[in-house]
Amino acid sequence: MPLGLFANKFSPKKTPPRRAQSLSNLHLDASESRTEFGLDYGAVKVSLGGNEVAFENGLWVNESAGGGGSHKEVTRLRKANQTLHEENNLLKLKIDILLDMLAETSAVSHFHENEVKQLRETKLAGKKR
Repeated sequence: MPLGLFANKFSPKKTPPRRAQSLSNLHLDASESRTEFGLDYGAVKVSLGGNEVAFENGLWVNESAGGGGSHKEVTRLRKANQTLHEENNLLKLKIDILLDMLAETSAVSHFHENEVKQLRETKLAGKKR
């Protein structure tokens, strides 16, 4: 068998040399390189079953209105609810204080009425003698 038959079949072809990469992107400043290379990717958003959620500040936040309202609206309502609870507790405390003051004033008033009554009785008893 001649050697030339198998020689070309098993020898790999040489690959052409690669072109040198352009170094033109080295002159970009930080903001341009973020834009160019995708470092500012924004919020991660996922849509599942008609509900859209976004990853913000380490939490998954519901952004679609399908679940009863957006996360921002729910957060706003929770803050308003908390404020109203605090105001309600303050008003209950004020009512308790006013009731205590009323009880104290009533007790003092009854004491003075009894004292006046006793003084009148002693004055009348002294005139009769």
